[in-house]
Amino acid sequence: MSLKELSLRLGLSQTTVSRALNGYPEVSERTRQRVMQLAREMNYRPNPSAKSLATGRTEHIGIVLPIEKNLFVEPLFGEYLAGVAQFLAESDMDVTVIPTPLSQEQKVYEQLAMSGRVDGLLISSPAVVDSRVASLAATNLPFVLHGRTQCEHPYSYCDIDNQGAFAKATRLLIELGHQRIGLINDECSLNYANDRYLGYKLALEQYGIPYDPSLCTQGGMTEEYGFNAVAQLLMHRPRPSAFLVSNMIFALGAMRALRQHGLEPGHDIALIAHDDHIPYLQADKFDPPLTTTSSPIRRAGYEITQMLHREIEMRSQNQAKQCKVLEVDLVIRGSTRIRKV
Repeated sequence: MSLKELSLRLGLSQTTVSRALNGYPEVSERTRQRVMQLAREMNYRPNPSAKSLATGRTEHIGIVLPIEKNLFVEPLFGEYLAGVAQFLAESDMDVTVIPTPLSQEQKVYEQLAMSGRVDGLLISSPAVVDSRVASLAATNLPFVLHGRTQCEHPYSYCDIDNQGAFAKATRLLIELGHQRIGLINDECSLNYANDRYLGYKLALEQYGIPYDPSLCTQGGMTEEYGFNAVAQLLMHRPRPSAFLVSNMIFALGAMRALRQHGLEPGHDIALIAHDDHIPYLQADKFDPPLTTTSSPIRRAGYEITQMLHREIEMRSQNQAKQCKVLEVDLVIRGSTRIRKV
C-alpha cells in the first residue's frame, strides 16, 4: 500500500498522513492514532527514500566497531547488540555498523558527526576520561553512552550501578567473615571496571579492613586471564578466602584454578561474579550455582537504543540530557555457602 492509498482511505491529505506517521507535533493525537491504527491494519511500510527526503533523517543509528577489539566474537557484545536490535525492530529503524582501525576511531566519529550518514550514535566501553564523548558533545549529532565518563559537557547515558553492586558483593563476603578478598577485574582504564574497584575499596573501608593492593588484579576478558589471576593470588600467604570476579568468563577460569589447587567453591572458598546474562553461561547452572551481581546486558542494549531514539525525535526541542542508572541485583547461591570463622 502506498501513502496515496492510505490517505484516500482516511480521507486526509498525504501531507497530514505523512506528518502523523512521523510524529509531527502539529498533528492532533486523535488523528495520529487513527492514522497509525490503519497503517498497522494495512501493514503499511513507508518508502525509506521518500521518508528520508520528507524528514531529513536516514532512520539509521551508528555503532563504530574498533576492529582490533574483536567484538563480533565477544559474547557480551552479542547480547548487547541483541537488545539494540530488539528495539530497532519495534521502531522501523536500522543500525549501521562501521568497522574501523582503533587508530582511526576518533576521526571516524568526527566524520559521522559531519556527514549526516546516521541520525545518532551508540557509544560503548567508555574510558574514565573519554575523548569521544567530549568531541561529540560539541556537535549536533545525538548520541547516548553505554556507561559513564568524566566530562565537563552534559551527555546522555545508560549505566548500571557498578560501584554499588561491587560494594554490596564485598559487604556480603565481609559479613560472612572474609577479610582477604581477591578482586579479579577488567581493565580499570574502563570506567565501569574502575567503578567496581571503587565499590570494592569502599566496602573494605566501611568495615575498617585495610586495603591490600596485591589482592587486586586487572586484565582482558578471557577465561585464561581469570585462571591465571586466581592461580597467582592463591600463592599469597595467607591466601584469599574469597574472590570477587568482574564477569562470568573470568568465573570459568577462576573455578578451574580453584579446583586445580584442591579448593571447592562454596565449600573451601567463596566466589562471586558479575552476571550480564550470557545465555550459555547461566549462573544457576554452574556447580555450585554461582552467587552473582546480576544485570542483563540485553536489557541495557534495548534501553540505550530507546533513549537514542528519543534523543533523535526530540533533537530540535533542546531537551535536557537523559541519565539512567539500572539497578543491579545480588543473587545469593551456593558459591558463597562457606562462612569464614
